[in-house]
This record gives sequence, structure tokens and C-alpha cells, in this order.
Amino acid sequence: MKLITYSFQWLTSLFLIVAFQAHSQNTQANLYPSSEVVTIHSRLLNEERKVYVHCPKVDSADTNKRFPVIYVMDGDNHFALLAQYVDYLSRPDVLAMPKTIVIGIPNTKRTRDLTPTNSLLNYEGKADSSTYTDSGGNEKFLQSIETELIPMIDKNYKTAPYKIFAGHSFGGLSALNCLLNHSDLFDAYIAISPSLWWDKEYLLRMTEEKLKSGSALDKTFFYSDGNEGGSNSFFHKNLLKLDAIIAKKKLKEFDYLYKHYPTETHMTEPIVAYFDALRFIFKDWEKRR
Repeated sequence: MKLITYSFQWLTSLFLIVAFQAHSQNTQANLYPSSEVVTIHSRLLNEERKVYVHCPKVDSADTNKRFPVIYVMDGDNHFALLAQYVDYLSRPDVLAMPKTIVIGIPNTKRTRDLTPTNSLLNYEGKADSSTYTDSGGNEKFLQSIETELIPMIDKNYKTAPYKIFAGHSFGGLSALNCLLNHSDLFDAYIAISPSLWWDKEYLLRMTEEKLKSGSALDKTFFYSDGNEGGSNSFFHKNLLKLDAIIAKKKLKEFDYLYKHYPTETHMTEPIVAYFDALRFIFKDWEKRR
């Protein structure tokens, strides 16, 4: 009995030592994807803004190489996801896209920055003054990106001219608004479940007005929706309307793709949609290398 007790005590002590060593070896925080947090003062928005910056590892044989840039809204939620997708898809054994810088734009006043008009109406068309009072600041937000954020990133990082603008929900609404009103600002646009219900489908009406049939628009556009209330949901119906408008316009040089994800919710859809968006945008990249 004494031998059994001793063996048990010895094994317990050994387990504790191993566990302590394992714990000691894993006390460093997981720093992947490695990134910087940069603060910029926005004169237009009258506030300090933080942005997340993820840069690819630079090949020592080509230190002057420059990289495309993805600007993603709701950076609090989607920056790390995009950074890891980009790193994986650009790996030497994958080579599905170029190494790319990812810029995450966290929110300060999300409704203010990402909605194109001042509206107090929610998705049911009912007034909601407590939530939407400060809405309608998207134009100033886009001006801040164009005149303050992009110049700062271009000055401090090895950027190439090619730029992508990506967003989900209100962020998707902002991406479409930018495409319609500031199309020259980015080369490709990603709108994941854009909130096209906003202000009685304001951007659907604008899409119909702004896109002239047969005109040229040398841009790439990926847009999608998930299972946000079934096939009769306002999200799905509005995305079908958007897709029909775009198809009807027969725009020249406009490369677009609409995808529906019936098994994904509003919050799980970005996981698959952002991956598909990158694959679509860079589908011919290997041929161009």
C-alpha cells in the first residue's frame, strides 16, 4: 500500500511538473496575424481613429516589392479573418493571390459612418430614433478614407495601386455606395449582405439611376447574402433586385458575381463569402504573374 501511494504521488508530481512546463511554454500571447495598431487624427470626422495594419512578410531578395491593399470595414470583427485568408492564399504552395496588405477600420460610430442618408426607419420601415439619429455620414466617412487614411497608408507602407474595399451589412451598404459615387477610389468592391433595406431601398434606386445601360465600368464587384429569414427575406429579395439591375444594364468591362449562401446566417456568411470574394477577384491572377 505504501508503494502504491508513493507511485501515485510520484506520478502526480511528474504530471504537475510537465503541466507547469507546458503552461510556462505557452504563456506568450498568440500574435497571429501579426499587425500594427495605428492612430490617425481625422479632421473630417473630428476624432482620433485607430486602424489595424497587417503586412505580408517581405522577401529579403525583393525588399522593394509593393503590395495590393484591402480596406475592410468593421475591422473589429473581420480584420483578422481577411488577414489570415490573404496569408494562406498567397503562400508559395497555394499562390491563389498576391501577397496583400490588409487594413482594418474599426468602428467609432458605425451607424453614422456606414449609412448614406439620414433615416430613422429600421428594416421593418418603423421609426427608431434611439438607434438611427446620427445616421447619414457615409459621404464624409468615404472622404476621410480618400483624403486622410489612404494617403497615410501609401506614405508609410509599400502599397501598390490596386485597392479593394470590403464590408458586411452596413459595411456592404457603404461599399456599394462607394462603388456608385466614388468608383475610381478602389479597383474592386465586396458587399457581403449589404443592408439594401436602408431608407426604403435608397441604394437600389440609386443603382438604377447611376448605372447607365451599356456604359463602361472597369471594376470588380462581389456581392452576396445568406439565409437571413428564408427565401422571402428582405435581404434575399433585395440582393436579387440588385443582381437583376446590374444584369439589365449590360455594363462593359464590369466583372461581377452574386452568390447566395442558404446555409449561412447573417453572421456566419462573411466567413465563406470573404474567401469566395478573394478567389473571384484574383481568379486570373496566376495567369497574369
